[in-house]
Amino acid sequence: MALAPDDCTTMLEVRAGVDETDRELVALLTRRFGYMRAAARIKPTRDAVRDEDRKASVINAAVKEAEAAGIPSEVIADIWERLVEGSIAYEFDKWDRIRK
Repeated sequence: MALAPDDCTTMLEVRAGVDETDRELVALLTRRFGYMRAAARIKPTRDAVRDEDRKASVINAAVKEAEAAGIPSEVIADIWERLVEGSIAYEFDKWDRIRK
């Protein structure tokens, strides 16, 4: 288990923490994309896949979380924009494959 960021005293410890965090992020994204597969299975029409109101809500929630955590909200907004658009593309692909 990696040290907490404030406990790191060497770049080796920092890099180990970053690497562990990246593995955890991929695991969380794997779960998130699992929900996209579920959404593709559940949504009755292809038009229901893209929901601009939901997209805005998800991005705004992430920005608020970033602000509360004291990390750069503009970076989080950019990341979440790509994440949500990638999720929508993934969901479209899964929706189409399920109904072939």
